[in-house]
Amino acid sequence: MRSDLIYNALDTVRNRYLLCQLISKATRKFHKPNTRVQETMNEVLVRVGKADEPDAVIDIATEKVAEPQRRAA
Repeated sequence: MRSDLIYNALDTVRNRYLLCQLISKATRKFHKPNTRVQETMNEVLVRVGKADEPDAVIDIATEKVAEPQRRAA
């Protein structure tokens, strides 16, 4: 179940808000077309849960994901 994956991931990243940001950014990066987003999210949760060093996981959260660029009108 996904709740088990979340609790395992909370052992690595104690801050729930940071965990949500990390999972959403990593899901966007690892998602492949023609696959379910739910499966990608579960894979990311497993990776975070198995991570040995919390600092290595948090580094993923600080990377910038493609952000929309503003254009002058």
